[in-house]
Amino acid sequence: MPMHKTTFFIGNEWVRPATDKVFDLVNASTGEQIATVPEGSEADIDKAVAAARNAFDNGDWANSSPSERAAVMLRFMEAMAKRGPQIAEAVSLQNGMPISVANMLEAQFPAGLLQYYASLAEDMSLSESRPSQMGKETLVEKSAIGVVAAIVPWNFPVTLAFSKIAPAMVAGCTLVIKPSPGTVLDSYIVAEAALEAGVPAGVINIVAADRAAGAHLVSHPGIDKVAFTGSTGAGRKIAAVCGELLRPVSLELGGKSAAILLEDVDLNIFLPGIPTASMLNNGQACYNATRILVPAKRYDEIVGAVADMVSNLVIGDAMEEGTHIGPMASSLHRDRVEGYIAKGKEEARLVAGGGRPANHNRGWFVEPTVFADVDNKAVIAQEEIFGPVLSIIKYQDEADAINIANDSEFGLGGSVWSADSGHATDVARDVQSGTVGVNGYMPALGSPFGGVKASGMGSEFGPEAVGGYQRTKSIYVMG
Repeated sequence: MPMHKTTFFIGNEWVRPATDKVFDLVNASTGEQIATVPEGSEADIDKAVAAARNAFDNGDWANSSPSERAAVMLRFMEAMAKRGPQIAEAVSLQNGMPISVANMLEAQFPAGLLQYYASLAEDMSLSESRPSQMGKETLVEKSAIGVVAAIVPWNFPVTLAFSKIAPAMVAGCTLVIKPSPGTVLDSYIVAEAALEAGVPAGVINIVAADRAAGAHLVSHPGIDKVAFTGSTGAGRKIAAVCGELLRPVSLELGGKSAAILLEDVDLNIFLPGIPTASMLNNGQACYNATRILVPAKRYDEIVGAVADMVSNLVIGDAMEEGTHIGPMASSLHRDRVEGYIAKGKEEARLVAGGGRPANHNRGWFVEPTVFADVDNKAVIAQEEIFGPVLSIIKYQDEADAINIANDSEFGLGGSVWSADSGHATDVARDVQSGTVGVNGYMPALGSPFGGVKASGMGSEFGPEAVGGYQRTKSIYVMG
């Protein structure tokens, strides 16, 4: 029987929604309804912003020391860590993420983020003295930016929420979090963890809503900063609104990353790396390197090897431990991915997949798919498909490979593969992307993650992210 959630988490209370509208949540592996949750309206957004605003303006949180906030965050970390299996299960049911991936990323990464940012608190300086050229000294002070609107997508709903929650909390901000309508159950678990940890009322508020209510949140006069992860199209609209309001915004957007295989690449290293570097989360990861750039001298060899490897990936229910490729997150998204596969069959040579798996007549499954003889100008090489679809592109020399990699409106991820990691690192420096992996790819908590060009602006992870949730003030002491 489906479960029925009937409240939002606002001001550390379970608050009834303003309307009776609901979202239906579906098991992506079976297509069966698993829950209903309330759909937030503008009135619900207003309540959440008011709670966050009151906590920031009138509570102790923003004026507490970083170490005091860190103590709360560490309790929050413990509460999240013990709920890891429950979180992983909720995410996998909703968006089809293989449970093995969910247990690693959605179950563990959020607690790691809380621990990491709490560890920065001890050395956080909120005031420093600098020499003054025209007076005695300048005092440079940092303070929390205020109330943050955190808008989170469905593909990594918990990790991407905490990539905003953790640095915002250590900075002293309060948040209104809007999860995607397709992945809401996990946010109730987060709320329970916050309550157990004693996170002060109003610091974290969660309202699931559609785009219209989300737009109301972005433009709300009670919001001081917007932190968004999602599509480039939506990011452009949010940036336009924030630009008009002169409101700070960070955007982690789409990608069409390239994996450059140098001539000396060891396929025994690259092929096992495909599931995490190019097809993570069923291809539903923004940094996936779905353009595979291959030297002409080894093209046929590598095309055959990639096609064989991908064809042997296990397609199955997201909740089964042995599953490599689960379903797409929704029927609508499966339709979108299949539209690109149809376009790819017109533009290139299909060498693996290309349809729906024969033994899965329920859920939103698509076969992992590989196209060869792809021109980098093709639609499937330029547009973000966000599914398990790879395009293998031939290059003549390393300069050509770098040009092809950079011939994209996006610049979020990517990788370079070579037996000589030093040389691969030199090539990586020439790739126009916010992040690049060498002989693998996995974001690191302590290093900035973000994109260039149409992949966004601002950083998540690393100490750099904290600055995005702070204001600076210079006090010129003249005498």
